[in-house]
Amino acid sequence: MKRLFGTDGIRSVAGQYPLDAPTVYAIGLALAHHLGSFPSVVLGMDTRESSPVIAAQLTSGLTQGGATVESAGVITTPAIAHLTHTHGFAAGVVISASHNPWEDNGIKIFGPDGYKLPDATELAIEDEIFKHLKEPGSQNAGAPGPALSDVERVASETWVSQDAPEVNESDRADYIRFLLAAVPGLSLDNRRIVIDCANGAASAVAPELFAQLGGADVIITHASPDGRNINEHCGALHPEIVAGAVRHYNASLGITFDGDADRALFADENGNVVNGDAVLLLAARDLQARGLLTNATVVATTMSNMGLEAALKRSGIQMLRAAVGDKYVLEQMLATNAALGGEQSGHIIFSGRSTTGDGLLTALLLLDIVHRSGKSLSELIADLKVFPQVIVNVKVREKKPLDGIPSVAQAIAAAEKELADSGRVVIRYSGTEALARVMIEAESEPLMRHHADTIANAIRAELGL
Repeated sequence: MKRLFGTDGIRSVAGQYPLDAPTVYAIGLALAHHLGSFPSVVLGMDTRESSPVIAAQLTSGLTQGGATVESAGVITTPAIAHLTHTHGFAAGVVISASHNPWEDNGIKIFGPDGYKLPDATELAIEDEIFKHLKEPGSQNAGAPGPALSDVERVASETWVSQDAPEVNESDRADYIRFLLAAVPGLSLDNRRIVIDCANGAASAVAPELFAQLGGADVIITHASPDGRNINEHCGALHPEIVAGAVRHYNASLGITFDGDADRALFADENGNVVNGDAVLLLAARDLQARGLLTNATVVATTMSNMGLEAALKRSGIQMLRAAVGDKYVLEQMLATNAALGGEQSGHIIFSGRSTTGDGLLTALLLLDIVHRSGKSLSELIADLKVFPQVIVNVKVREKKPLDGIPSVAQAIAAAEKELADSGRVVIRYSGTEALARVMIEAESEPLMRHHADTIANAIRAELGL
């Protein structure tokens, strides 16, 4: 059972365990030891005000463990994945909490192949981390959790006097060249396109990328990060914002990223939100038409709508469901040799092109599909009829097994029995936040909302804050 790593790295409120200074230092030290003799690591970050401090703390641990660190500065998560495996780094690290609020932050790690670390490797690194820590239970930076030994506590504080590594500006340029090469000859057809950078890492890449593409009237929004406005009423967490901007500017398409730009959502020419399910549908059909959809298979997750599954089936494409988290989508893609996979939230993985979800790459490939089709985005996904779906997030104080709580288990069982073949019930804990997610999908919207509220209230009564 992992204690630090969630579905997407280590994530917490910045400055609190496990993102307090001593523990971050221990993470860097353990990672360096895990990587072997004199490893090189490339490090990037998003725009949160805590990111430079955490990067310095982590760098201190890495260098103390014998690693050399190259900084790519503010850059997207998929850019670090790309740089890691194309430039021969032993690991890539991103300081980011993705779509979380600015107060949070996180540490994501990629192996030398550019893929996120498998669970077994994360467990091994955790064991190494806790070898540098005292037994759990002591107070650490004001939060419950392990603390460093006295010697290493002193070492962890040396980051304050160390200079952060100089940013290698060519890293960003290399990543932009990779993106442009992925869609040679892409035409934007003189469209007006609105791009919402979420005041996050895309702010450092998207304006330059689309300036080099040319051929469109590009309106860049939310690209002025101040350390605290990342994801704030903008970005993929709020796709209705870019949809509204499309209507306001009479644009033909909108693109919106999350804080570290590993996912993208869209808006069609009518100002309707287009989520990851719709992107999977049009990408799958395009790949299939070109004979590139291996085994006529797409990997989605338990959160993808039944409407996507039905639309793919009509096109002779089977849909497999993985656990939530793009690393688990990728694991199933590799196991089944699938060429395409992704999540409703906008993580889309194109096998052979990327090793993780890449919002900017997805945006370019979608624009290319629209151009080659000669159709609008809404026309391409017109037959996707989604079942009504609701997701209720319940803040919880702890993550106890839900099937062991009688009132919650009874509410879930009642929903599953009544919905049967006309809907789905998916209840899970978030891997990155202290939330229980209640997802109900049903042909009957009143039934859907009734059961979602009943289950959410049961969880709230037992585990709510």
